[in-house]
Amino acid sequence: MSGVLYHPFYCEENAYHLCTRPDLAQRDPAAVFIRGRGDACVIWHQRAAEAPGEPVFWDYHVVVLAQRPWEIWDLDTTLGCPAPAAKYLRSSFRPEVARPPELEPRFRVVGAAELRATFASDRSHMRGPDGGYREPPPPWAPIGSGSTLARFLAHDDAIAGEELGLSALLRRVIDR
Repeated sequence: MSGVLYHPFYCEENAYHLCTRPDLAQRDPAAVFIRGRGDACVIWHQRAAEAPGEPVFWDYHVVVLAQRPWEIWDLDTTLGCPAPAAKYLRSSFRPEVARPPELEPRFRVVGAAELRATFASDRSHMRGPDGGYREPPPPWAPIGSGSTLARFLAHDDAIAGEELGLSALLRRVIDR
């Protein structure tokens, strides 16, 4: 995909920039902040997996949901980008697999305009105790001033968007 800004380990910035693309603007893009009920979320079909078919345990992940047709834009998936939303959700979160409640995925869906008005990342979450980056930062400037990322990931913060479980999000994206 030409012109797509991508940097590994900075999925929230990748998604933010995707939401600003003119070719997605007419498709009501939304950033989808994904996390588990606990400290991790389990996602299959990620490039960072140790082996094909193995899941990745991310502390969080952020993708873009676009409409007409419903698609997920995940720059870290092996399913193709964009991928049909229902296929992506079923393959990446495997609803048929039993898991402990703390690993049940939760999704915060935030429309592009609301995201632009409320999201900021100074990348402080990527710094270690010594102040150095745990992963090299993207070459572009940080987004906004300060950081609101922790608020987007908190289950009880109403900063923006709506909270959905996997079954509710699947119902939304299945064409009727």
